[in-house]
Amino acid sequence: MGSTPRRTPGRGSQGPRDRGDRGGRDESELIDKLVSINRVAKVVKGGRRFSFAALVVVGDGRGRVGMGGGKAREVPEAIRKATEQAKREMVRVPLREGRTLHHDVKGRFGAGKVVVRAAPPGTGIIAGGPMRAIFETMGVQDVVAKSMGSANPHNMMKATFDALSRCLSPRAVAARRGKKVGEIVQRRAETATANGD
Repeated sequence: MGSTPRRTPGRGSQGPRDRGDRGGRDESELIDKLVSINRVAKVVKGGRRFSFAALVVVGDGRGRVGMGGGKAREVPEAIRKATEQAKREMVRVPLREGRTLHHDVKGRFGAGKVVVRAAPPGTGIIAGGPMRAIFETMGVQDVVAKSMGSANPHNMMKATFDALSRCLSPRAVAARRGKKVGEIVQRRAETATANGD
């Protein structure tokens, strides 16, 4: 059962890793974080068979982020599978000034609910657990997030991705409403002034 020593290598738990030798693209610039690792026991004839389930988030620090899960008999293989899935499922989120979101959004998945709010410069990342990992790898510098309901990391992360999928840039809003970008941005500035932000 020697599972404890295998958790300590921390392959994806801290900061960027260089993977440029494998994919050829800009993989060396990707940041991946290990969010959680769970040991799963399957009862079979003759005893229990252990495997590991890893949850990883990958981002490029410039608005692209993805999450993935992987299962294997060994921890490193589970992390590798999760990382590969996260790279395949990366999505782009429009960022305001490259540091925060354009507007406040809500997301939901199962019993997990999240509220993500744009924040002024200097706020930092005010979010906990899996949500913090998503914003750090995505390159967000100022954001306030709150999770309600489920504390399961899978539900929290999928609810956060649901919220991020609802983020729109002023250009996209202007195109949808048939207006100019300047009108949308001006309206937002007037609203912020009225609210005292």
